Amino acid sequence: MSRQPEVLWAQRSDKVYLTVALPDAKDVSVKCEPQGLFSFSANGVQGESYKFSLELYGPIVAEGCKTKSGLRNILCSIQKEQKGWWKRLLKSEEKPAPYLKVDWNRWCDEDDEESTSDEESDNDARPRLVGQDDGSSDDEGMLYLPDLEKARG
Repeated sequence: MSRQPEVLWAQRSDKVYLTVALPDAKDVSVKCEPQGLFSFSANGVQGESYKFSLELYGPIVAEGCKTKSGLRNILCSIQKEQKGWWKRLLKSEEKPAPYLKVDWNRWCDEDDEESTSDEESDNDARPRLVGQDDGSSDDEGMLYLPDLEKARG
């Protein structure tokens, strides 16, 4: 009998990210099918078998699926066939399995995706002068004794 590892998911307009929490996994196999079927299988450290399949909300590009295995987890990047935001991860409207959770560290809302790229370009465009005080010192908000005496006096 196989078990299901914890799976965290997040999306962008063009991709879905699945992070499978399975430390030191062996024999990792990921299969993506164009109609949106995602299958995963692997073996744990002590030989236990892990498997799950997800019927994703929309069609995907099978060749655009990439997998990267790390020491603690497996990161799967799945390219959507059409750019756009899915209402949910799975095609089914039922409550998702308990092992499937939102990855808040990777999550990005529709509005955030556009504004993040705008903010990055704004910050780069602002010139900085050498020696200019940007106001970010370690003692920000602290009053020195001479300043305190002036304030009282």
